[in-house]
Amino acid sequence: MRLARGGVLLTVWALTAGWPRGRLDGRLRRDGWQRIWRGAWAAPGKEVDWRMRAAAAQLLRPQLVCSHRTAAAVHRIELLGGRAGTEGAPEPLEFTARRGRGSKAHEPIRVHTTARLADADCATRRGLRVTSAVRTVGDLIRAAASREAAVVVADSALSPRFVAGLHRPPLVDAAGLAAELAAPRRPGGPSARRWLPLAVAGSGSPAETVARLRMRDAGLHPETQPTLHTAAGRPLHPDFLFRAAGLVVEIEGFAFHGTRAAHERDVRRFNELQSCPDVRRVLRFTAGEVFGHPDRMTATIRAALASLTATGRPGPGYRPGPG
Repeated sequence: MRLARGGVLLTVWALTAGWPRGRLDGRLRRDGWQRIWRGAWAAPGKEVDWRMRAAAAQLLRPQLVCSHRTAAAVHRIELLGGRAGTEGAPEPLEFTARRGRGSKAHEPIRVHTTARLADADCATRRGLRVTSAVRTVGDLIRAAASREAAVVVADSALSPRFVAGLHRPPLVDAAGLAAELAAPRRPGGPSARRWLPLAVAGSGSPAETVARLRMRDAGLHPETQPTLHTAAGRPLHPDFLFRAAGLVVEIEGFAFHGTRAAHERDVRRFNELQSCPDVRRVLRFTAGEVFGHPDRMTATIRAALASLTATGRPGPGYRPGPG
């Protein structure tokens, strides 16, 4: 049907074009159209994914702007414990209304109305109206349920990442994010400003972020993403380095692992790290260990540091913590 836009047809368009109301739904279903929301249909054969549902919601209500976790999926910002930017947007879809009402009880979407959006807060990405990257990160940090969730979002946006099969550059810089979080009278602002200094540009994955925070809690303060050189002179950037002890800590996130090529790359990297003159030992932890057994991870690191520094004086990278 030529009335459709991007594979979406609104009932009101068909009625305006002269289609009889009483027969419209039945005819659309017989022709293979799929109902997305009340008043919106997807063309036959189209996949009704979160992007199409968001587009249909915006056609029905032009004042809606994708925000929070849905905007994170559009910008490919990773979330703690979620799949935004990798496989889809977390449910329910989230929007901020530039004007008008919020969501009704029967609507399977969440509409925020408390925070106003200026023109500079909005952008168009991948066919959707969406909050800008810096506004999205600010909203997510202010709404974060924990320090870890907030810092994961900040690290992801500040760093180049491989997300949803694509490499993307950093989305924000520290100064712009600090300015966004300085906006007065927004719920969650004080906590967000307190958490922001914990963010690190260059962090490689949510698991790496959480590992860094857990090590910090345990009194362990390694360098993050330092530059080392192999015996052949090739630069490498391990996740963490306790330089005085010569201990490298690598966190194996989910994104790069699971194929033969990824496994071969991991083995080659491990061997190259072992050849660096500054490296005496390499520890590797999976994302599952970081999230599920952080105390075991930090205890293993502490034991390795104690072993490596037993015959020498521990340097500035190792500050003993409790336990």
